[in-house]
Amino acid sequence: MRKEVTVVGAGSWGTALASVLAENGHQVRLWVRDSKLADEVNTKHTNAKYLPEVKLAESIVATTDLEAAVSGKPIVLLAVPSHAMRQICRQLAPFLYSDTLLIHATKGFELESLKRMSEVIMEEVPREISGRLAVLSGPSHAEEVVRRQPTTVVVASESEDSMLRAQDLLMNANFRVYTNPDLIGAEIAGALKNIIALGAGMSDGLGFGDNAKAALLTRGLAEISRLGIKLGAMPLTFSGLAGVGDLIVTCTSRHSRNWRAGYMLGQGKKLDDVLAQMGMVVEGVRTTHAAHALAQREQVEMPITSVLYGILFEGKEPRQGVEELMGRGKTFEMGYLNPDETQA
Repeated sequence: MRKEVTVVGAGSWGTALASVLAENGHQVRLWVRDSKLADEVNTKHTNAKYLPEVKLAESIVATTDLEAAVSGKPIVLLAVPSHAMRQICRQLAPFLYSDTLLIHATKGFELESLKRMSEVIMEEVPREISGRLAVLSGPSHAEEVVRRQPTTVVVASESEDSMLRAQDLLMNANFRVYTNPDLIGAEIAGALKNIIALGAGMSDGLGFGDNAKAALLTRGLAEISRLGIKLGAMPLTFSGLAGVGDLIVTCTSRHSRNWRAGYMLGQGKKLDDVLAQMGMVVEGVRTTHAAHALAQREQVEMPITSVLYGILFEGKEPRQGVEELMGRGKTFEMGYLNPDETQA
């Protein structure tokens, strides 16, 4: 059934999701900040900055008017950077209907509060809407999604009805959507894998091989799981699409902006120069800061995150960080399976 859907955020991921919705026959309104981008989407049907050489469906209509984009729409999908989520939700909250289905597709934490995106959203939108919130996560490069290459993702919510509605809304022959009731785990896995992707890029930038990357992904998943379980996630979520699936795709592909940023850092470039060259949000940088603080608060040992924090914010050299990880004391491997075990 054709539906009216608003996508808030016109970066690569928001634009790709708008394309999926348009492909499914829905009428899509895309909210953008920049009037020039709105004109480009509406006249040229492109978003050259974020998704070059891609033609967008003419049924995607862009606007800079948030009230017009959201008011009266039964479904709103949020795809904005983590640092902008609270402000955007505060602005759009007065225009939401009480039965609006709200879905978010942002992977990160609010740095100041260390809260997950769903927690931020729930604080800013009406209670009846927040109880139906769903999160979209999983291994999904926008560049591949918009070109209709096979992709599988997961939608998580505490509301079974919301999961099923979101699944029906997005699923098609190229974009397969699974459901999972573990909203906490889906959010934590989706956010923390960006930290490990930074490390994977650094490993490649330093010239290390497959052995190093395999170790990084495996031990990275261990500390992601430890923190996630401590915060209330279900262990099995980390072996699914939102966990190991997203971890693999983000750590092994040049589409990943977190991998690209890490690669440049591994080559010796400074963080400020890397971010300026990227020209796009690198969520893993902010997430490393948040996860380091969360690990200290929850007394969960996260050695990879700790080393990356030192490299990003304390001037530590990447090669020195590797030496620290390799020189740690002897320990056992499977402690992350026990939610009460915080050592790695």
